Amino acid sequence: MLTIWGRLNSHNVKKVAWFAKELDIPHERHDIGGQFGMSDAYRKLNPNALIPTIEEDGLVLWESNAILRYMAARHGGERFWPADPVARAHGDKWMDWQFSFADAQRDAFKNLVRMPADQRDMEAVALSAKAAGALMQRIEDALSKSDWLSGPDFGIGDIPMGVYAHTFFTLDIARPDLPNVKAWYDRLRIRSAYAETVMIPLT
Repeated sequence: MLTIWGRLNSHNVKKVAWFAKELDIPHERHDIGGQFGMSDAYRKLNPNALIPTIEEDGLVLWESNAILRYMAARHGGERFWPADPVARAHGDKWMDWQFSFADAQRDAFKNLVRMPADQRDMEAVALSAKAAGALMQRIEDALSKSDWLSGPDFGIGDIPMGVYAHTFFTLDIARPDLPNVKAWYDRLRIRSAYAETVMIPLT
């Protein structure tokens, strides 16, 4: 049984919970972090005191994108993470590039979702939205050549940015016109696993 530790209102936990449903892996998830706190027992599993962490058959693993790669290799096979290094690299780069996008969007998310209205720094929101929009243009360009960031088919390369795309399109921010990104996001939205784990209210 796969165990996922982490609250579902975390972007990084959403990645893992979404992929577990895509793969139809029997699993259980426990709320950890944020409003749920973090026990000493959990800190022994993950000395970084971050989420998510998974356990499966004696393996304890943290770092969300490492978890995705492990899950794909063990449970998904080449359908999600090709054995060919060239094919795999196309999606792999977007998995790690996602952290740059997360940094750009962070101030908009924190102010609009996590801060009371009277404490929001709207100048920081505007700067963050502009930076996120500029970076999303790189996704727009990539998706002009392929339906998916992973290549011709949906794969784990789409998951990290897929989570952040939902936030990008949900936040009350100015966004550039990104028809290819919007079409990709619409393709994600019709996936039941995405709807269940990612398209939840931002909190």
